[in-house]
Amino acid sequence: MDQSTMHERPAKRVKGVEAKDSLAPPRNIHKNEDDDAMDAGGVMDNGAGHGSDLYLDTVNRAAMDFDFEKVCSVSLSNINVYGCLVCGKYFQGRGRNSYAYAHSIHDDHHVFINLETTKVYVLPDGYAVSDPSLEDIAFVLSPSFSPSGVASLSTSIHLLKPSYDLSSKPYIPGYIGLNNIKRNDHMNVIIHSLLHVPPLRDFLLLSRFDGKQSELVKRFAALAKKLWNPRLFKSQVSPHEFLQEVGRASGGKFRLETQGDPVEFLRWLLNDLHRDLGGSKKKNSSIIFSTFQGQVRTETQQVVVRPDASDNQRPVFDIDREIRATTSPFLFLAVDLPPPPLFQDAVEKNIIPQAGIHAVLAKYDGVNTQESRGQLRRFNCQQLPPYLIIHYKRFTKTTSSADQHPLSVYDLIANVIHESVAGTTRDKENTVWKVQLRAGNGTGENEKWFQIQDLIVEEIRKEMVFLGETVIQIWERRKYIMDS
Repeated sequence: MDQSTMHERPAKRVKGVEAKDSLAPPRNIHKNEDDDAMDAGGVMDNGAGHGSDLYLDTVNRAAMDFDFEKVCSVSLSNINVYGCLVCGKYFQGRGRNSYAYAHSIHDDHHVFINLETTKVYVLPDGYAVSDPSLEDIAFVLSPSFSPSGVASLSTSIHLLKPSYDLSSKPYIPGYIGLNNIKRNDHMNVIIHSLLHVPPLRDFLLLSRFDGKQSELVKRFAALAKKLWNPRLFKSQVSPHEFLQEVGRASGGKFRLETQGDPVEFLRWLLNDLHRDLGGSKKKNSSIIFSTFQGQVRTETQQVVVRPDASDNQRPVFDIDREIRATTSPFLFLAVDLPPPPLFQDAVEKNIIPQAGIHAVLAKYDGVNTQESRGQLRRFNCQQLPPYLIIHYKRFTKTTSSADQHPLSVYDLIANVIHESVAGTTRDKENTVWKVQLRAGNGTGENEKWFQIQDLIVEEIRKEMVFLGETVIQIWERRKYIMDS
């Protein structure tokens, strides 16, 4: 029997039972019973390699989108889900009573991929396909990275080798757009910022998580791999699957359809990732703590108003009275900015109010004091992390590097800025969030910056980075300063 005849007979048998099978919907398979039977050499397993290229010409890569939550389009189950490589829809199971089997008969689509194992099967025949032409699909579904490949992401070399999507559009892995599904741009900027911090990025790209990790961790790692994938079919990524889990894990606090505060999202995400990765209160107990955790000493003293004190005299610490001191860890520092000038002349009203990074961080120098609710406080940042996150309670222009410790010099690597369509910074419903990212490790003339607003990615001049209204910044400590 020749090869063509061998594959015509199953098709005729399928047509003979099509009307009967369509009367009863496939049952919901919780365990892959039919699939196990076929893999074990059951009736429907014709053996791998039997005309495996018969239907491969029907595979449509343009219809594939693995960014959405991997649930069956009929049963909404996330157990044992297959993707149709012809239309891109997801179906549960591949046995005789499965939704994928019914789809292969009713729609004449025959090539399916297991979304967990990336194995490809032809239905309704049931045989596995092993063909080199399908490797790019498996890589898009589940990208993998080598230590040497990950190490190159921290250099400027990979910027010289752009990748190309299916439409031959060039893109630079890591510096691609994230889809704004509804109102999730405040989460997109945090995702980009964190996934460009080298230790956290490398940890996620090289991860091989088992069933012990939370769904939040696994989906964040999967999103990281998609963002840095050099073989994408489309030069953009949707964070839909990760943000669906964010909504569940946060109890609905962070939702796709509601504009929110990126600072609140950052605080929640860092703490939840730390906990889900097995972190404790101990230093370096997770990649989150080892990357972002610092230590600040807080001294407080009750304010005593002296009868002879003038109205303009600020209270100071009295060394003769008790000073209470506590030491606390932090994942990011919140700083207050000086108010803008009350009166401006015709020239100054067009100038963006500015405050140097040294001035706003003076709050943590252990010398400057603050008075609040009858207490005098001063903060001393005793230990700085390798990557320092700063939250600005108002917006300002800052410089690109800072000396914050005798042996520590920091360089800016991520800058989250805020724009209000309504012209006021207090209207969250009319807020646009953007992130500016330093690319590679270039310095001086070789330093490159990209600005990303959802799907809009553009290279910008370094000088433009500091003209926006900054809300969050991430700073990287220079290793050669630290190690010297």
